[in-house]
Amino acid sequence: MRQVLFDDLGEEVAIPGEARRVVSLVPSLTEAVEVSSPGALVGITDYCTHPSGLDARRVGGSKYPKVDEVIELSPDLVLANSEENRPEDVQRLRANGFPVWVMEAAPTVPAALGSLRRILTQALDLSEPDWLVTAEELWREVLPERARALVPVWRKPWIVLGRDTFAGDLLRRLGVSTVYSDHSDRYPRPKLDELRACFEEGRADLLVLPDEPYEFTSDDGPQFFPGARYALVSGRYLTWYGPSLVDAHRELSSPIDAALGG
Repeated sequence: MRQVLFDDLGEEVAIPGEARRVVSLVPSLTEAVEVSSPGALVGITDYCTHPSGLDARRVGGSKYPKVDEVIELSPDLVLANSEENRPEDVQRLRANGFPVWVMEAAPTVPAALGSLRRILTQALDLSEPDWLVTAEELWREVLPERARALVPVWRKPWIVLGRDTFAGDLLRRLGVSTVYSDHSDRYPRPKLDELRACFEEGRADLLVLPDEPYEFTSDDGPQFFPGARYALVSGRYLTWYGPSLVDAHRELSSPIDAALGG
């Protein structure tokens, strides 16, 4: 029996019975599915690194998956994300008769967890996983603001967190607002002089540097902002929505607390 559902973008997803063969084109969704339903994944991207020891066919990257290889796997369901995957790849898979669930790029932690709940309990017909409930409890509270951060996610060119981003909301719940949260773009591309001015003019008092998608390190990043307090954080904990959120609260708080002298 086919069940007809609707993904985050309102597109119809007709799943033929149970989704026993799943292809995930999003690393964080890969982790969420594997932890919640071990063995359901038959295809994943080259960037799907968690959990370790994944046993599924690699089908290229998120931006440029090998669609022909996805088709060869005859999946019952393909998982994608509106920000990470190209519409033309989603359309081609659907044109070949494969149901694709597109998760919207979540602007907040609750939105991401709500979307994950729908994927797991509706599309995959699973019971609500314990990690999801724990993550909701951990991230429900919003701490009082204690710092205002500049958060680059790329260099060459510089790209920073702007409005309505999952990572920005994650930091906000730890008491760290972001300088460009009211910008018209989700990921602005200011020049370096403008970024430095954020500290010189007192609009920022913390630099948060993740190790993905760009791998900032103690030797690559801080030197562009002399004298600024900085925290090196895991990009996975900052940007992935899924089981990693359970550890993310502790793993992000620790370097931020250290940078702020807490």
